[in-house]
Amino acid sequence: MGTYGEAGLGALGDPTRRAIFEHLAERPRSVTELASELPVSRPAVSQHLRALKEAGLVTDRASGTRRIYQVDPEGVLRLRAYLDRIWTDAFAAFKAAAEADDTKE
Repeated sequence: MGTYGEAGLGALGDPTRRAIFEHLAERPRSVTELASELPVSRPAVSQHLRALKEAGLVTDRASGTRRIYQVDPEGVLRLRAYLDRIWTDAFAAFKAAAEADDTKE
């Protein structure tokens, strides 16, 4: 499970991919639509979408001669589970450190 979360997090580390992902979170779009809404060429949008798809964050479907991309809810759930696990571990470590510090007083 961590691998998918890490891949998603890495994919969203790029500002352009994050912007594309945020646009897709609003509604499904084609490469042409995304390129018209962002300062990025269609080939660049396609490359970023490929990375988001490989990370499991978006899916696509055929619609005539176009492909329509949308956020993959399962991929977002995997990313959220990964982040939840990281936060849980971080809070547990903080709590343990705070309690250890209390015993020194």
